[in-house]
Amino acid sequence: MSIEVKHVTKHIRGVTILDDVSLSVSNGAIAAIAGPNGSGKTMLMRLIAGLITPDKGSVVVDGATIGIDRAFPESMGILIESPQFLSAYTGRMNLCLLASIRDKVGGEAIDKVLEEVGLRKDDKRPFRKYSLGMKQRLGLAAAVLESPSVLLLDEPSNALDRDGVRMLRRLILKERERGAAVLWACHDRELMESLSDEVYYLAEGHIDGHEIFAGRGLS
Repeated sequence: MSIEVKHVTKHIRGVTILDDVSLSVSNGAIAAIAGPNGSGKTMLMRLIAGLITPDKGSVVVDGATIGIDRAFPESMGILIESPQFLSAYTGRMNLCLLASIRDKVGGEAIDKVLEEVGLRKDDKRPFRKYSLGMKQRLGLAAAVLESPSVLLLDEPSNALDRDGVRMLRRLILKERERGAAVLWACHDRELMESLSDEVYYLAEGHIDGHEIFAGRGLS
């Protein structure tokens, strides 16, 4: 398994946010987290990403226990809540800056991913002048830029038009096909079920159900 969440509990200011949550996602699989607002979806993704630590239980990503073996997953792409970038930089400049941190990809890969999400590499507008949909597309580009082994996407269809949702579908399937473990949350039930191999249902911080869709996520 690329992602293993084992009996995780998390309290914040005396409130139980996650309660004995366990789930797993294999390489080359798409798993979804479904549930109403406040059910713990975003907090669970933050925990898997190493942004917060569990009070009980453990999170193992690519064989490393987060918070013990590593502070953060070694190879992870993430889009949680609204994507934030340097407001005065163009989309391409922002991706170049991110890529320079680990120096794993160059300009060709950046141009390719911009094309994949439907943004122009030569667009001179700064990020602050992007529409909400363009900002979401750039966030998706940043998440998949370095071909991570784990991809966490929290409501990635937010602000996307119909064409953007089609792009998102292609992108998620492409990530699955290259072997990434994809964990995402989506309010669009039809989209979620059409793409996902399995769905974990969260309610008030605990797993309230688990459904497997054999053969889905393949088209």
